Amino acid sequence: MATKFPDAPKIGMVSLGCPKNLVDSERILTKLRSDGYQMSPDYAGADVVLVNTCGFLDSAKEESLEAIGEAMAENGRVIVTGCMGDEADVIRAKFPQVLAVTGAHQYEQVVNAVHDASPPIPNAFVDLVPEGGLKLTPRHYSYLKISEGCNHRCSFCIIPSIRGDLVSRRIDAVLREAEKLVQAGTKELLVISQDTSAYGVDTRHDPRLWKGREVRAHMTDLARELGQLRTADDVAPWVRLHYVYPYPHVDHVIPLMADGLLTPYLDIPFQHAAPSVLKAMKRPANEAKVLDRIHKWRAICPDITIRSTFVVGFPGETEADFQYLLDWLDEAQLDRVGAFRFEPVEGAPANALPGALPEEVKEERYQRIMEKTAAISAAKLQAKIGRVLPVIIDEVGEPDEEDGSVGATARSQADAPEIDGNVFLRDVGEGRRAGDIFDVVIEDADEHDLYGAPVQD
Repeated sequence: MATKFPDAPKIGMVSLGCPKNLVDSERILTKLRSDGYQMSPDYAGADVVLVNTCGFLDSAKEESLEAIGEAMAENGRVIVTGCMGDEADVIRAKFPQVLAVTGAHQYEQVVNAVHDASPPIPNAFVDLVPEGGLKLTPRHYSYLKISEGCNHRCSFCIIPSIRGDLVSRRIDAVLREAEKLVQAGTKELLVISQDTSAYGVDTRHDPRLWKGREVRAHMTDLARELGQLRTADDVAPWVRLHYVYPYPHVDHVIPLMADGLLTPYLDIPFQHAAPSVLKAMKRPANEAKVLDRIHKWRAICPDITIRSTFVVGFPGETEADFQYLLDWLDEAQLDRVGAFRFEPVEGAPANALPGALPEEVKEERYQRIMEKTAAISAAKLQAKIGRVLPVIIDEVGEPDEEDGSVGATARSQADAPEIDGNVFLRDVGEGRRAGDIFDVVIEDADEHDLYGAPVQD
């Protein structure tokens, strides 16, 4: 007689916010899966729904509350975690029936809350987790979180009050995770944290043995070691650095990019350029030196892509300050730019600053900066027409009904997933899969995306 195993409880997950939140969700689900839980793709099949919230801006909080409300309406058994978990009173006032509320990266508390709400059913035959854990991203790229928290005290940000001061992971643990991810099929590693450049500052760059040699918990050592990784096909994965503050030692990773050990891409959160605004933001006001360094980086690695984000409409920002930023962008010629209208966030010191700007001024400046950066992007992408570039496929399309040709959505080394542009490909041929990396010739471009076809042998 066949043994019938009891049905395992099922967990649904809604993950909001940044890639760091996504990594938290993956860790929570990996632990729950190892405890015997199954995953549910919808509300109806879930015994408990987890909502991993974002609380960085008021608009993000509204989105989080909407997600909690939807989960309550569709399922009713909801556990809230993430950055907005620190505002349990707000959540419970609006949704008194939520089962539990926990804060950011409180993995143990979340798992315990799930155990309380829907106890696991131990089963040695089915309690299996893939090596490397469960992933919420496609198989071919993975986020590698190297630290939690931040030592900066930017006046517009409440992240340190939510996630605390910088806590760096051990360098050998980070490298071991990266190696396992690559062995499991990851072709692109995206290094994330609140401040990647500060990695290891809290541990005094504590050295550890890795592959028989001593390696420091330092961004340059980490970058060099990640550049040694190889896939099962003996190909170097793409390694992309995010949230890099422009400390002096960042200069030392540019030659690694020029040598092909790192993806030539830096995500640097400049936030502004005008000295008076940077001072009010409590950020280093060295915009002139940064311009000099950007020019030097491009001299060493001409193909380097620099992406950044900026806040417009900050309290006290004058028209002269904003024009200074636009002129700085003309000089910097950044490849990828995102912008945010300033929003007061509860608990942020910037709320008390004088000179709050009307919403219509913020909107007008936002439109102007986006117009400026779109023009810069369009010119840079036009210059790539005719070049041969490596791309990584994210999605392969269905064969065309008339001629059977197959297209694909890919990205170049200048494009991080979900935040930058795409390379739309025609005639990729049969057998191409997500994660394939190969050379294409660029045939056309618009403001944000490229268009091309595989190089013919």
